[in-house]
Amino acid sequence: MQNLKNQSRLEFIILMASLMSLVALSIDALLPALENIGKSINITDSKDNQLLVTMIFLGLGFGQLIAGPISDSIGRKPVIYAGFILFVLASFLCVAANNIETMIFGRILQGIGLSAPRTISIAMVRDTFSGNYMAKIMSFIVVIFILVPVIAPSIGKILLDLYGWKSIFHSQLIFGVLVMIWLWKRQPETLKEEHKTPLSSQLFVNGFKEFMKYKQAVIFTLVSGLVTGSFMVYLSASQQIFQEQYNLVDEFPFIFAGLAISVGLATFLNGTLVMRFGMFKLVKFFSFLFVIISITYVFIFFGKENPPVEILVGFFSLQFFSIGFLFGNLRALAMQPIGHIAGVGAALNGFISTIMAVPIASFIGNWVDKTSIPLFFGFSICGILTLILLQYVKRHVTV
Repeated sequence: MQNLKNQSRLEFIILMASLMSLVALSIDALLPALENIGKSINITDSKDNQLLVTMIFLGLGFGQLIAGPISDSIGRKPVIYAGFILFVLASFLCVAANNIETMIFGRILQGIGLSAPRTISIAMVRDTFSGNYMAKIMSFIVVIFILVPVIAPSIGKILLDLYGWKSIFHSQLIFGVLVMIWLWKRQPETLKEEHKTPLSSQLFVNGFKEFMKYKQAVIFTLVSGLVTGSFMVYLSASQQIFQEQYNLVDEFPFIFAGLAISVGLATFLNGTLVMRFGMFKLVKFFSFLFVIISITYVFIFFGKENPPVEILVGFFSLQFFSIGFLFGNLRALAMQPIGHIAGVGAALNGFISTIMAVPIASFIGNWVDKTSIPLFFGFSICGILTLILLQYVKRHVTV
């Protein structure tokens, strides 16, 4: 009986990671093809290729405001299915696009569709677990989720070379269909009947008012936005840095995979350390480390050309090792006091953090031209603001 319980828990972790991975696959597998897509749809400024990454996050942010509250009323699984159907339609629009406007519109719609599995998978975790154990489960989910960025660029490069960039969109659809079938067949509904709220126009408004009562939820959501913004800058600008500044076109997928492993290793270690030290202590320590690494890079290389790629990758690895301890813990800390509104809570957490992250990434990304210094400037500022918010919220933390 215990073995069956452990097996079911493992399956739950892998399934939740797969739902989240639909987002990562839609972003990371496309990175090696950004230049090709840009040429195909007549993008003249290579910096505009970043919009194909940042705009899907915009859709993710707004879509969560719809998916999360509705899932608190009708259940988690039906909303995930509806979101995936929208994702399918948006993917076909992207494949048919012949200009940047159509492609951006398709990417925004993809984000809206994917907001359902991304947000609701977190609500399903909160439906099932709480406290530091929830953070532990989230860590293991993120470890598996990180495997997608490790392999996605390489898969994208292979598909790009063999079949062209449109095949990358087709592969995402195939993976998504398999995950939806798995969800349908194997995962029970996690929202209990007694926790369902009546579907009404006030559902979101009431949920928002309830969310705002909890300073812990609000502050850690803001911190998540700063950390997500930092990581999003890297996601949107990494192709330009490594392929254009360093001329490492073929090597880029492997560099990206190596840096993703750094995040995954930290997240895996977090699953063990969080039970010993607690979420908040780990967040404070690695936020401080994140700031120190960023400022050190700026101090050493400001006003100079890019360092050798090995040094840049080393600094990125340390940055993302720190981030690996932040992602799951920040989300769990924000969700901990709002389990009774997990759907709308996850939606607001995702929306606010994403809407913060998109302009942060767009603004900093516009400064990335000949060196990577603007990224580390951005990392430093976001990290310092994070430390200020953590200092403010520490007396309100319940875990």
